[in-house]
Amino acid sequence: MGSGHWSTDVYDAARSYRASTGASAFAHSDGGATTAHPDLDPMGVTVRESRDSDDHPESLAIAVLFDVTGSMRNVPRGLQSKLPDLLGLLLRKGYVEHPHIMFGAVGDATCDRAPLQIGQFEADNRMDDDLGKILLEGGGGGQMTESYELAMYFMSRHTAIDCFDRRGKRGYLFMIGDELAYPAAKRREIAKVIGDEVPDDIPMRELMRELRHRYDVYFIIPEGAYHAGSSRLRDFWQDLLGQNVLYLDDLNAVCETIALTIGLAEDAIDLDEGLDHLDEVGSDAGPSVSRALARLDAARSAVAVSPGPPGLGGSAPATTTRL
Repeated sequence: MGSGHWSTDVYDAARSYRASTGASAFAHSDGGATTAHPDLDPMGVTVRESRDSDDHPESLAIAVLFDVTGSMRNVPRGLQSKLPDLLGLLLRKGYVEHPHIMFGAVGDATCDRAPLQIGQFEADNRMDDDLGKILLEGGGGGQMTESYELAMYFMSRHTAIDCFDRRGKRGYLFMIGDELAYPAAKRREIAKVIGDEVPDDIPMRELMRELRHRYDVYFIIPEGAYHAGSSRLRDFWQDLLGQNVLYLDDLNAVCETIALTIGLAEDAIDLDEGLDHLDEVGSDAGPSVSRALARLDAARSAVAVSPGPPGLGGSAPATTTRL
């Protein structure tokens, strides 16, 4: 997947049509659905692909997966309303030339009807269609854990991304939530939700190691979400991802935060340049994005200016924390 090109005109036309007819951007969920849309159901899916094409000869896979339980269920609505801002920053400001974007959602395999929803990697307005197919279930088990480990399993073992497979360049994975993962992906839940038969439960840390081999992984914790202030939550994800845990005090700034994080990681901008770009496009998210990315920017800057090995000169390349 991943052919074609994004059109803001097409997006605006669809939004205007929905406004005139009273239709919802999330027609599947708001129409009373109680199960995952067939196009986003991971059961039996062999692979989601981000492939190079004539339109996009050097594709870059970007996945955005969000918790849709409890207070987090409004995150997709905010993303959908600001999707042109995300694409505009990535494309017009030159952060990424050929992005392929996947959207998906995470729930709780112990109790939810749609514990995992996974779209396709898309380069055109079909990514907006995938967002609209997400079931905003709003469930969850109430025990401060969701099935992120199932999402990690799927992304690690059921995606094929040419940026890595052909060029050795990792894709990007952003997870947005306010809960912990379960300690392991249970074999019975993998079979029930995805359809794979595996011999044993797979420890979550093992899955994260697999995942980070092919993706730069970030976890965004929005302020105001139910568990956002928990030290247990902070310690859990920081132990796994270090400075790649981002604290965001304005949920409406998710798109801008993702765009500037990618711009920094691609060495296309520094943080000040990215904040200037937000001002140029009329976004008021700059202060929140600045606070969210300050620690990540400082860590990358410290690595970039550190001296190389004696006698070689130069500086060490920017790196991210490894497990």
